[in-house]
Amino acid sequence: MTDRQLWSYKDIAAHIRVQPDTVRSYRKHGLLPPPDKVESGKPYWYADTIRRWVANRPGNRGRRD
Repeated sequence: MTDRQLWSYKDIAAHIRVQPDTVRSYRKHGLLPPPDKVESGKPYWYADTIRRWVANRPGNRGRRD
């Protein structure tokens, strides 16, 4: 089953336990996947996209949430 819920910077930040500005910085530096959707100029990612990114990013130390 896929999770098509759209996440904002704030949602991603809560998931990986950082501040939203940190997530913005990740995107600015090309460390975040491209947004799945942009609405009114604001980027959003599907929860599945972010979970895959978290699972594959360096330094995740085997995190499984």
